[in-house]
Amino acid sequence: MVSDQECPQEEAESLLQEDVQKEEKDYQHNQEMTKLQSLKKNSHFETVLKNRVINNDLFSIYRVKNFIEEKNTKKNLYISFVMRKKIGNAVKRNRIKRKLKSIVYKLLKKNSSINIDYTYIVFGKSKVYDEDGLQLFEKMRKSFKSMGN
Repeated sequence: MVSDQECPQEEAESLLQEDVQKEEKDYQHNQEMTKLQSLKKNSHFETVLKNRVINNDLFSIYRVKNFIEEKNTKKNLYISFVMRKKIGNAVKRNRIKRKLKSIVYKLLKKNSSINIDYTYIVFGKSKVYDEDGLQLFEKMRKSFKSMGN
């Protein structure tokens, strides 16, 4: 009788472990699917900067249809985060870039909110440093959504 009670518990635990492993595998697969690639060449920056799309008090986003030839078949999102030196010291500028980049990662995981068929440049502004993460996430999500992605 004791073994009968333990058997359903063991089955439930094994099913739970399988679900956890499946979620971890899906998470790793999503991480590998889309990789953020930064723009390297000055000519690439010049091409993208001709088209402004979104401008608000936290950031400006420029985008253009992908023009970079890919050597591999993996999905890449070409996006660069840029800060002006007037904003503050390097620590402050890097923190703003990290905040914006983490939000882009979250947007990629959530319903593919960002269209990877475009190349983006995001100019961060000083207000991002003090902005709450959830509010910043919502503003960026609405911005990418309004671009028709």
